[in-house]
Amino acid sequence: MGYGEESLKMHEKWHGKIETKVRVPIESRQDLSLAYTPGVAQPCLEIHDDVEKSFELTRRWNTVAVITDGTAVLGLGDIGPEAGMPVMEGKAALFKEFGDVDAFPICIKSKDTEDIIRTIELISGSFGGINLEDISAPRCFEVETRLKKDLDIPVFHDDQHGTAIVTAAALKNALKLAGKKAEDIKVVINGAGAAGIAIAKFLLAYGVKDIIMCASHGILCEGDPKLNAAKQEIVKITNLSHLKGTLADAMKGADVFVGVSVANCVTKDMVRSMAEKPILFTCANPIPEILPDDAKEAGAFLVGTGSSIYPNQINNVLVFPGLFRGALDARANTVNIEMMIAAADAIADCVPADKLALDYILPVAWNKDAHKAVAKAVYDAAIKTGVSKLK
Repeated sequence: MGYGEESLKMHEKWHGKIETKVRVPIESRQDLSLAYTPGVAQPCLEIHDDVEKSFELTRRWNTVAVITDGTAVLGLGDIGPEAGMPVMEGKAALFKEFGDVDAFPICIKSKDTEDIIRTIELISGSFGGINLEDISAPRCFEVETRLKKDLDIPVFHDDQHGTAIVTAAALKNALKLAGKKAEDIKVVINGAGAAGIAIAKFLLAYGVKDIIMCASHGILCEGDPKLNAAKQEIVKITNLSHLKGTLADAMKGADVFVGVSVANCVTKDMVRSMAEKPILFTCANPIPEILPDDAKEAGAFLVGTGSSIYPNQINNVLVFPGLFRGALDARANTVNIEMMIAAADAIADCVPADKLALDYILPVAWNKDAHKAVAKAVYDAAIKTGVSKLK
């Protein structure tokens, strides 16, 4: 039996992966009067006078909304908000299990960018943070950008930044094994959607200098009028040599390949054309851009994938629980680049130098010490960079 069939049976049995829990006793007249009316009026008045007290007098301090419109769910595409609910519930379960964060799945029944932004703005007072999920590009860029500008709580599009952070962590450790430095390598990223563009921007902030972006039609180059606004922006800071051609052309002499694209688009000859000790992160799901065994047969030094079937799973589950735990604890008003870099470093550092190996460059997703390390690193970065609202 495959995972899909077994998972369906378990979902029928579970009848939902999360539930609410009452944290106070309600067993007497006294209990009821304190938790609800008439006593509850006093904290209401306190919050009316100072909205920030909603973080102290309610559970808001520990809550995150996991929000989707169902337009880019996993590799399934636009399947609708209700069909995205199993993923959002799963995300909420991971938030609680690995970060002790109370997350609530919210599926918005609209593809209109303004509807989505306005809906999130209107409900934001109920939450300590916003996790955007499975919203298709390029709309996801505008949604996140505007919400980060308008809201004073952390807003984080996990498909972009969670993927970028864990990719950077994997690359940091892979380069240690290869004996290479970030500033000296050539990186090819195949897939110029939300994840690919975010990875490129983050790797540049992380010290990589030479990145070439590719999409289905080949290498992205400045001056191409067919590119959408997000791609036009990214080509201004990548492919500085203005190389043109196919993915195969881009991979010649490359040190690193990062795939967030489609299955079987990389051949053995492409791997053979790469630089010495080539590193491949083939993260298309469920089938990678090239199977790990084929890549290694062609000379790959190290391979990571997005799948739990193979070693070196590059999974953003390592990121978002700890990142939001740290951001919430710091009462951060945003998630900045320093907090994200701190998260990447923390993940990479969870693999001790004496344990680092070609098939072990990242901690496993269920390593709770790794999530705690991310939380502490993010908390410290928030305090250091002045985005904490703690007094």
